[in-house]
Amino acid sequence: FAMEQDPECTAERELLEAASRIATFSVSASSDAEQNQPKAEISCELSKENPEKGDLQDSNASLSPNSSMTTKELQEYWRNEKSQCRQVKLLFEIPSTRIVEHHLSKYVMYKIIILQTGSFDSNKSVIERRYSDFEKLHRSLLEDFSEEMEDVTFPKKALTGNFTDEIIHERKLAFKDYLRLLYSMKYIRRSKKFIDFLTKPELQEAYGCLRGGQYNKALEILLEVIGLQERLTRGNPVTIVPTLCAIVVCHKDLGNPASAFEYGEKALSHLCVRNSHKYYIPLLEAMITLAYELGKDFLSLQEKLEEWKAKKDPVRVFSLKELAVREYVK
Repeated sequence: FAMEQDPECTAERELLEAASRIATFSVSASSDAEQNQPKAEISCELSKENPEKGDLQDSNASLSPNSSMTTKELQEYWRNEKSQCRQVKLLFEIPSTRIVEHHLSKYVMYKIIILQTGSFDSNKSVIERRYSDFEKLHRSLLEDFSEEMEDVTFPKKALTGNFTDEIIHERKLAFKDYLRLLYSMKYIRRSKKFIDFLTKPELQEAYGCLRGGQYNKALEILLEVIGLQERLTRGNPVTIVPTLCAIVVCHKDLGNPASAFEYGEKALSHLCVRNSHKYYIPLLEAMITLAYELGKDFLSLQEKLEEWKAKKDPVRVFSLKELAVREYVK
C-alpha cells in the first residue's frame, strides 16, 4: 500500500500548481533532497469516505483568477500542502491494561500509546479502549472495507476466562497487531471511522466539559487530542478546524488571548482557500476581537470579513463559541 500513489493527491497537487501560476507567482523550489524524493514516498491523506466533499469544490472556487488570497497566503498554503502530503507513520503500543468494575458490569481497558516513528516523539498520545470498542470498530469497517478486511482476524470473545492474565495478555498483543494492520491500509487509516475510534471519545468528553464551563479540563483534553488529529488527517487539515476553534474558545474564556490568537491563526491557515466553511466567519470575527485586544494589526482580518460579507447574502452566523458548543451534540 505504501508504494502506490494516490491519483487524488496528484490531481490536487496539479490544481494547486495551476493556481500558483494564475496568481502570477512562483514558489521557490524546495531543497534538492525534496526534489529528488521518490514519488512512492508521497501519499496524500484523503479519506475514501470523503466526508467533506465540498472542501475540494470550495478550493476550486477560491483558487480562481479573482482569488482574494495574497501572494504570501498562497505561498504558505502551498508549502503546507506539500509537507502534508507526506505520510506520517504511526506506531501503536499497548503496554498495560486494567480491569474496571462498574455496578454490574466488568470489563478490561487497554491502554494504547500512539507515537510517530522515525524520531523521538515527545508528543505521544495515550488513550484507553475496551474490547467492545474494538468490536464496534471492526463491524463498522467491515461495512465499508469488506475486501480490505478479508484477511484481518479479530480476537473472539471467550465464553469464560475473559479476565485471566493469559487471555488479557493474548488480546493485548492481538489488538496491537490489529491496529498496526489497519493503519497499514491507506483507505482504512484515512477513514472517518478509524480516526473517530482513536479520537472521538476524548473529543466528546472535552466538548461536554466546554459546554459545562469547565474550560481548564476541556482545554487539557483538546490539547492532548489535537496532536493525534493532526497526524491522522494530514492530507485533509480542514477536519481539525473545529478542535482548533474549541481551543481558541477555551483560551479566550480563560483569559489567555495570546494563546487563543495563536491557535486561531493556525485554524485560519487551514481555511484560507475554504472561506465557505461554517467556521470561517465566526473565526474571523473572534480573531479581530483578539487582535484588537492584543494590539495587533486587525485591518487585514477586517478586510477579509468585509469582502466576504459583500459577496454573500446576509445570513445569521453563529459566534465561534456557539458553534463550538454545538459540536458532538446528539
